[in-house]
Formats: sequence, structure tokens, C-alpha cells
Amino acid sequence: MEIDNHKLIYSIAILVVAFLVRLIISSSLRKIRIKFGFQKSRIVAINKIITILLYVTAITIIAFIWGVSDEQFLLFVSSFLTVLGIAFFAQWSILSNITAGVILFVNYPVKIGDTITIMEKDNDIVGEIKDIGAFFITLQTKKGDYISLPNSQILQKMIRFK
Repeated sequence: MEIDNHKLIYSIAILVVAFLVRLIISSSLRKIRIKFGFQKSRIVAINKIITILLYVTAITIIAFIWGVSDEQFLLFVSSFLTVLGIAFFAQWSILSNITAGVILFVNYPVKIGDTITIMEKDNDIVGEIKDIGAFFITLQTKKGDYISLPNSQILQKMIRFK
């Protein structure tokens, strides 16, 4: 099989452009974090998501350059989404926790390092937010204990914060 030099050059150029765009975006995110006072952990997570999307796009473009047909690509994407959909359908709680984690991370008035009180019927939970993950939020109590709560539960509870 003969390697087409034009395809190779285009592929390398796309990877270089993707890498340069990633560097520019990373630099811009650092400046935004400093200007607006966002937490470093939020910027790191956003940077990871953007990097993954950028490289997936670059790999898709390279696949088309090397001759992957539209039908083959659509078959792969539809198969992948079908498997993913079945997996999420089997685990609704996982999907709701991931969605709640994104909401907590991006658009919630508390952030990592804040102290919150989760108002329960019988026993309130007071703790400092140590991590907001994809599935759980981790709190550290005044005693030093760590409590892990599902993200979907956090959105359903009344929370007091300062």
C-alpha cells in the first residue's frame, strides 16, 4: 500500500493546528480564571472537555482525509450512541448524577472550598465541599470525616450556604 504524501501532510497539519488551538484555548482559560476569579479546578475540567472535543474533531477530519466514507462513519457513530444509550437506560441514576454533576459544577452558587449545610429531616449535614465529581460531591465535616453524596441528591435537597 502506497502512502499518499498529501494525505500525510494534511493529517500532520491538522494535528498541529489542533495542538496550537488547544494551547491558545488553555492560555485564554488561564486569563479568564485570573480575571474573573474562577477556581482552578473548574478551569482544568473545562480545559479537559475542550481538549477531548478538539482532538476527537481532529481525528474525525483525519479519518475523512484518509478515505473513511460517510456511511462507515455514520454506522460507527450510530452504533456507539446505541450502546451508550442502552448503558444509560440501564442506569438512570448514573445519567442523572452526571447531569447533576455538570449543573453543580457550572451553574450552582457554591464551589469547592465553601461550607454548606444540607438540611435533612432529622439531621443536618454540615461540611466543606472538597470535590464535585461526575457522580458524587464530597464534603469534609468539622470532625474531619468525609461524606460522599450523589449529585442528584444535592440538587433535590435544601442547602444553606454563606
